[in-house]
Formats: sequence, structure tokens, C-alpha cells
Amino acid sequence: MQGNYCYELSEPMGKNFESGFTPELTPGEMLSLGVFGGKYMTDCRKEFPKSWFVKAKLSPGKHDTNLNFFGVNASQSLAIWRRKGWIHPDDPRGWFQWYCRYFMGRRHEDDKRQIRRWKAIKRHITQIKNNCFPGDLNCRKKQRQAVLHWAYDSRKI
Repeated sequence: MQGNYCYELSEPMGKNFESGFTPELTPGEMLSLGVFGGKYMTDCRKEFPKSWFVKAKLSPGKHDTNLNFFGVNASQSLAIWRRKGWIHPDDPRGWFQWYCRYFMGRRHEDDKRQIRRWKAIKRHITQIKNNCFPGDLNCRKKQRQAVLHWAYDSRKI
């Protein structure tokens, strides 16, 4: 999906995040829990640490909802993301690819926009808290899966 893309790592991995940007899950933790139907990151594994993929739930073929932690599809297609203007050309897979690279230490012109988008997901956390008993993982599973896609640990809500 992206060839010959290079970037500089200017921060230590997992350190020096923008103030207020406090993801609860690392990319490796997200992949091991089951996100995006296992489809993201299947063709770019060499770019990221091998440790991220030891327990990753990946689908070499197509999106497999059964691989998601909550067993539901909470994704929109990349075509929809492109249509809505959510994709930066440097990260053609979208937010998660941006987050993986940010976590690795890349800092980029798109950081502020992506962090604003991450913060906006908190409205879904509020809806889960307002409509579910604490720890009821069967309540609002699709919303919980979507929140998980944004590095919030929705298992703890």
C-alpha cells in the first residue's frame, strides 16, 4: 500500500507524547487484543518491532470480525475514510498507522489533527459509562470495539 516511504524517528519509542495525548494501549497490545478485523498491518510488519506481532491477531486474507476482541465489526472501510478526508497521504492506512509511527518516535505535521481526533473519541467512552454497568463487556460491544481501535482500553469501562 505504501512503498519507499521513509521517516525520521526524533523521540524514543513510547516516550515524549504530546501533552494530553495519553493512549492506554500500545500498538502491540492493540494488535494482541484484536482490532480492525486483523487486516491492518499485514503487509508492513517489517517496519515495526517483531514483539508487536508475537501475539497479534492478524488476518492474511480479508477482514475477519471474529478476530476483534468484542467479536463485532466496528470499522469503516478505508474508502469511507478517504472520502471523509481523514487520511493523510503519509499514512494511507489511517489513524492506527499514524499512531504506530508516532509511538515509534516519528513526529509529523499531522500530529495535532490526529491527536484531536483521538480526544474526540472520549464522547463514546462517556456514552458507554452512561449506558452500561461498569465492567459489562456485553453492553455496547460495537462502541467498545471502536474505542479499542483508538487505544483506549474499553475493557476497563
